[in-house]
Amino acid sequence: MSLTLDSHLILVPLEIREDKKNYIIEDQVSGEFYEMPEVCIDAIQLINDGKTLGEVESLLKEKFPNEDIDLLDFAGQLLELQVIAEINGVKIENKKKTKEDFGFLWVSPKLGKFFFNKAGYFIYFVLFIVNISLFIATPSLFPHYKDLFIFDLMVLNIPAWMLLTFILVLLHEFGHILAMRAQNLPTKIEVGHRLFLVVLETDMSSVWKLPSKNRNVLFLAGLCFDTLILSLALIFQLIFANGSEVFLSILSVVVLDTFIRIVYQLCIYMKTDFYYVFENVSGCYNLMENAQQMIRKWLPFRPLVSKSEVVFAEERKTVFLYSIFYFVGVFLTMGLFVIYYIPQVLFAWKMVLPGFSEGPTSILFWDALLFSMQILIGLLLLLYSWRKKYIRG
Repeated sequence: MSLTLDSHLILVPLEIREDKKNYIIEDQVSGEFYEMPEVCIDAIQLINDGKTLGEVESLLKEKFPNEDIDLLDFAGQLLELQVIAEINGVKIENKKKTKEDFGFLWVSPKLGKFFFNKAGYFIYFVLFIVNISLFIATPSLFPHYKDLFIFDLMVLNIPAWMLLTFILVLLHEFGHILAMRAQNLPTKIEVGHRLFLVVLETDMSSVWKLPSKNRNVLFLAGLCFDTLILSLALIFQLIFANGSEVFLSILSVVVLDTFIRIVYQLCIYMKTDFYYVFENVSGCYNLMENAQQMIRKWLPFRPLVSKSEVVFAEERKTVFLYSIFYFVGVFLTMGLFVIYYIPQVLFAWKMVLPGFSEGPTSILFWDALLFSMQILIGLLLLLYSWRKKYIRG
């Protein structure tokens, strides 16, 4: 059905919340959120009052004389977002998914508030300072790339590392879950993809129900648990310095994995936890896309930027600052590869390659063979995940 200035619209139930710069619109049917400026909010309210698109356009031109008002274009955008229920009394068949059922409602908000309250925030901050102090006072505690290798047989190290990493990532995500439940918000865990890593991610879309000042704690909740885990691992290394070698090696893997994950959060050229904090504090909710647009303009062989990609003048300084952190994150990632990932791969192959010359009667031969198969399977899974993510589009 075509839209005209004489059209009457009925919108799906929407909830409007004022944010730092604009407004957050929640589609009550799908649970999706949109950011809109004041002029759009006034347009929605006038449409809900029963005004025709032409009447809304006239009223908005009087109130916002410096704005380019085009209600037909705006109504077309609402139609694309599938928030129009009826046009001139004719129902619109929307194919948008209905609101998803989120889980973890069984986690009591009281339990969430036990870990995330003013006293808890202070403890996490103190532990963060303690971790830095321990690294400075005892440099031997600082993670080394060889800490990944618990056992002499390489074939045992990958499963051990995968198991420990899975547990630690779950604890990180459970921090987010507890923080969400402390605010009585539902959530769920999804599988995501970052660079060459398959990661778990807590769905935090419902944080938009909260005021901006209350969101950062939820974004940083995983880091709070990482800080706690790192503190315990470092302290246990000091307390049980003469303990079991395997136990100390496991603690070293915990320190290594947690340290890398904390550094990884600073790589905000990806949408890490710190990225969302930066976005929330600035009130600019398309930082990555706008920064990539700005960076493309700096390149001597840049692709054309479409006219629809516009960085608002008041956001340019914020986008420029984020662009600097964008490059810092890239260099941090390169540093992780140079200091940890590449040396780990080279060390592992140095240890297993001689095993191929031992013959099938040697355990070293089977260690080398099975380890190689583990690496091959991992690479195939990685290629599959890349293909599924990038070729699908």
